[in-house]
Amino acid sequence: MTEAAVDKSPDEIVGVATVRSRTSFVSQLAGVVAVVGPLVGVLVAMGLLWGVAFSTLDLVLLLVFYVLTGLGITAGWHRYFTHRGFETSRPMQAVLAILGSMAMQGPLTQWVTDHRKHHALSDQEGDPHSPHAGRDPGVLGRIKGLVHAHVGWLFTTKGLERGPHYARDLYADPLIVRIDQLYLVWVVLSVGIPFAIGFAFGGLSAGLQAMVWAGLVRIFVFQHATFAVNSICHVVGRRSYRSRDESRNVWLLAPFSMGESWHNNHHAFPASARHGLDRFQLDLAWLTIRSLELVGLVWDVKRPGAEQRARRRVER
Repeated sequence: MTEAAVDKSPDEIVGVATVRSRTSFVSQLAGVVAVVGPLVGVLVAMGLLWGVAFSTLDLVLLLVFYVLTGLGITAGWHRYFTHRGFETSRPMQAVLAILGSMAMQGPLTQWVTDHRKHHALSDQEGDPHSPHAGRDPGVLGRIKGLVHAHVGWLFTTKGLERGPHYARDLYADPLIVRIDQLYLVWVVLSVGIPFAIGFAFGGLSAGLQAMVWAGLVRIFVFQHATFAVNSICHVVGRRSYRSRDESRNVWLLAPFSMGESWHNNHHAFPASARHGLDRFQLDLAWLTIRSLELVGLVWDVKRPGAEQRARRRVER
């Protein structure tokens, strides 16, 4: 493993981005509310509806599908298909591609294209979801930038880059193209399978209940965990390593994003399959990749060594 293998990935284009030492309290508060608010609302609803419209089966299905589809995005779409942080077999590629599709974040080729473009132009003009690039100064501009990075970009800049410039390898792969063509099938299965399991255990009412919690609510919560990495992790948090953008580590989001919120680590070493590089940095996607490596299902796993991390570490 060479240093270039983890310092750069297929998306990298050399550039310079503005790096700020801190952001405003208002931006930080808005970010926390945007991420924590929906999560607290879901948890409160689960508590209030326990035994009424939320059961043990719903909780188990929600957690299982959250982890499986979340790993499809984090270990599959992000660390494998976007950055090639490891190698794996064709059957495993198909599994990761389909599980990620069931998270309902758009087709794989579009997701990878947008994300590679984000890395190539991170926090510069052209970044699809930067909270900083092209924003007006002042409190209002910061809030607008945060909203754009969290959800606004889905309606303005998502999918604008549709050509093969950032994802030629995937557009040329017939397996990936076919899985993308069946995207709506995976979306239907994402809510249909929980319904079928609930129906098998308790009839129509239990099926609909499972579809809501393990389907719709699960998709909602994980989507906001992903959105928070785009927004919060470029505004609030700690910079442990030198990178050419505003990426930051946010420990609070790590369990819900499966380690994606160690975002500064990731931007410093984009091709690394491991994002939680330092002690006590929980990274469920990495633990999964490491387990698959131990049983031979993935190989050539990239991660920076101690000397590489030391050269990039921010001195305090």
